[in-house]
Amino acid sequence: MRLKKCKICRAEFSPRNSLQKCCSPACALELVKEQKAKAERKELKARKAKLKSRRDWVKDAQDVFNKFIRLRDKDLPCISCGRYHQGQWHAGHYRSVGAAPELRFCELNVHKQCQPCNNHKSGNVIEYRINLIKKIGADKVEWLERQDHEAKKYSVEDCKEIIQFYKAKCKELA
Repeated sequence: MRLKKCKICRAEFSPRNSLQKCCSPACALELVKEQKAKAERKELKARKAKLKSRRDWVKDAQDVFNKFIRLRDKDLPCISCGRYHQGQWHAGHYRSVGAAPELRFCELNVHKQCQPCNNHKSGNVIEYRINLIKKIGADKVEWLERQDHEAKKYSVEDCKEIIQFYKAKCKELA
C-alpha cells in the first residue's frame, strides 16, 4: 500500500489496511476524541437552534444582511455625510425598520452609513435622501417612500433562507 498522512500528527505512515487513518494507537485515540468533540458541538448547535425564537432568527438574519451591506459598500463613503473615516460603519436604513418593516431586507433601502450619522443624527435623513437620489435615482426613492408596500412578517424559514443567501453573497464579496 502507498503511504498515508496521519490525520493527527501529519506524519507519513504505511497503513495496515485501507481504513487506517492514524499512524499509532495514541493518534487514533486523539482522533476519536476530536471526532466526539466535533459531534458534541454539532449536536449542541442543533439544540440551540431549536431553542431560538423567531425574533432571534430575525436578528441573526439582520446581522448577516448588515454585514453584506457593509461589504457591498466598503469602498463608498457614508451615504448621508459623504465622509470616509476610520470609525464604525453601520448598515443604515433609509426607511427605518419601525416605519417600514417590510423593507428591512430591501437592498435599495439600506446603505453604508457612519456611526455618527446613524446614531447621533437619527440617520441624517435629509442628506441621506439627497445622496440616495444620486445613487439609485428619484423613481426608486419614491418607490421606497410609498406607503403601499405589502406587509411582511418574516417566518423562521424565511430568516434561514435570508441568512443562507446573504452568507453566500458575503463570501463572493470577501
